[in-house]
Amino acid sequence: MGMGETQAVRRIGLLGGTFDPIHYGHLVIAEEVRATLALSEVVFIPAGQPPHKPGRPVTPAQHRLAMLQLAIASNPAFSLCEIEIERPGPSYTVDTLRLLRQRWGSQAYLAFILGADSLAEFTSWYNAAGVLAQLDCLVAVGRPGYRPPQELVTALEERLPGIGERLRVVNAPYLSISASDLRRRVAEGRPIKYQTPESVEAYIAQHQLYREPMPREPAEGRSSYVQDAHAS
Repeated sequence: MGMGETQAVRRIGLLGGTFDPIHYGHLVIAEEVRATLALSEVVFIPAGQPPHKPGRPVTPAQHRLAMLQLAIASNPAFSLCEIEIERPGPSYTVDTLRLLRQRWGSQAYLAFILGADSLAEFTSWYNAAGVLAQLDCLVAVGRPGYRPPQELVTALEERLPGIGERLRVVNAPYLSISASDLRRRVAEGRPIKYQTPESVEAYIAQHQLYREPMPREPAEGRSSYVQDAHAS
């Protein structure tokens, strides 16, 4: 490599979630952010036992991982990272990002993806300043035409100086799909075809996942826009 050449910087999108199950709402967001921000890759980070979902037992990690692998297999820019599943106990976003920074180095460009509806809560996350310090970009994904209200951005900046310059808003196709609704549909014997890849649908049937009748739980924002899978 000559003196004038620089190695291409890895531009990595990070998408966390329980992915219970992964569905087209997650996938369309990941691809839209990848294309909009010219990312080289998007890494899906499935949560272990999420600290903020103590009520409902989360499907065992090996099933959620297997479904993720099936769902992303056709996209060479997508990969998954088991860092949170490998760590015992609840995972906090800040710890995950520090470990990934050590793994990938300070040169990597890291873009953390979250739903626009989670943006207002970002400053209440555990060590939000530490989370922001590890990132080059905080990506808020909203439905087409969404722009965060200026007063929200101002309030975020007051509580967490520097967030404004790192914030990017990406509008993605709006798919009103939620994992909780898919689990309920399976339990009720209703179809989930065309809401999740057929390979995932087949895996759910083969392993008889989500068959138990579900307690009524709040739908996860009733949207495909990503919920923070980590502790807040």
